[in-house]
Amino acid sequence: MLQSYLPALVFIAVATLIGITFVGAGSMLGPKRTINHKTDPYECGLPSDVKSGFRFGVSFYLIAMLFILFDIEVVFLYPIAVQLKAFGTFALLETITFIGLLAVALLYVWRRGALEWI
Repeated sequence: MLQSYLPALVFIAVATLIGITFVGAGSMLGPKRTINHKTDPYECGLPSDVKSGFRFGVSFYLIAMLFILFDIEVVFLYPIAVQLKAFGTFALLETITFIGLLAVALLYVWRRGALEWI
């Protein structure tokens, strides 16, 4: 039983050893000086004006969650699109129903104003 896990354990041990070696070598051989210019926040070509206590609005998180929700639901359409002939007419009807429900959900979210940034 242990022999079947032996290659995986050796692989994990070697990977851990290599990781520790590279991190240790980088910290020992790398530069030690800190430069204030390198620690300043920088994004998109302009210095950031965002303070450390800045909080995003709830609408940002709501739009992000809706994007993930609809994105994951659309991923379920891929296997049916690949093998639609094998699944038959029933799968086509179920897929049309699924897309219809997604459209209704999107319209509901849109009407409620969840997709507005401000």
